[in-house]
Amino acid sequence: MTEELGRIEKPSVEDFKGGRKLLFIPLIYGTTDAPADYLDRFNKYWNQVENQLSELELKLGEVSKVYHELIPLSGDDGVTTIGTLNEKSCEVVKNRLGKGARLEAIEESELLTEYMDWGRCLSIGLQNQEVFSKVYAAYTEASKKRNEYLARRIDETLETDEIGVLLMREGHHVQIPPDIQIFYVSPPALDEIKRWLRDRESELAREADKATQKEDSQ
Repeated sequence: MTEELGRIEKPSVEDFKGGRKLLFIPLIYGTTDAPADYLDRFNKYWNQVENQLSELELKLGEVSKVYHELIPLSGDDGVTTIGTLNEKSCEVVKNRLGKGARLEAIEESELLTEYMDWGRCLSIGLQNQEVFSKVYAAYTEASKKRNEYLARRIDETLETDEIGVLLMREGHHVQIPPDIQIFYVSPPALDEIKRWLRDRESELAREADKATQKEDSQ
């Protein structure tokens, strides 16, 4: 039996005993051209992540392994790749490596590129239902194989009584062996970002409706 990554546990005295542990950090991305109010929340989030992670390390012990989605490389090459994707998550990774942890490659290149390419196909807005069904089926299968590989890599590389950190976006259905305790790092700023995104989506929808109504009236 395996368990979904979504299972979370709040640290208690009992949790500090032996066994493998995985600290899950929701991966939030940001761009330099993002709105200033989003970037404020983005930077706040990653500062809070570092603080919470440091507190957990004091209670649980030092991190031994670090895993980051979309990264099929270990060591320095992996760190460099992370830096091109997300400077803030890269800082978290570097801080753990500076304390003796190791960055493990969690992705397999072929599986990752297949998953991403099928996702791109879906994102362009397919019009033919038969084509959509075939592409969606291929995407679902690629996602399943990728998730299985991610779980297997964690299981193979996280040794007895070791603590790992996993940086990954929420919503993935990765199955984790039940003997691994999962701790969810969830700073207050995460809810602020989610609210901002919901408000932004609603605002864009209202603007689109107004534009449509204006076109219909002309």
